[in-house]
Amino acid sequence: MTLNKALLALTLGFALTACSNKDQAENSAADATEAATEAAGAADAAAATGDSAAADAAQAAAESAAAAADAASTGAADAAAAGTMEAADAAADSAENAADAAESAADAAGAAADATKKN
Repeated sequence: MTLNKALLALTLGFALTACSNKDQAENSAADATEAATEAAGAADAAAATGDSAAADAAQAAAESAAAAADAASTGAADAAAAGTMEAADAAADSAENAADAAESAADAAGAAADATKKN
């Protein structure tokens, strides 16, 4: 009976970890999408100023953020479909890294838009 309880606890632990990876990946994808939306807004703001250099920089950053958001979404889907814990971990980490890249790109887009305000 004790062995069965141990196996059940181990199985539940794996299931919780898998859910955790999926949740982490989904949260990362949501964060990346939000960052891409912010970057697009910053690019629009920069374009509205008429400063073509800043607008181009902000647009490039917004495109990078959108690509990173797509990668994060792919990572979330991969984490959900992963057949092993290792694959789920890797996919969740990939989604998190893509979200970080999207946030960095959004920051760059915001900086480009802010530069137009100072000129």
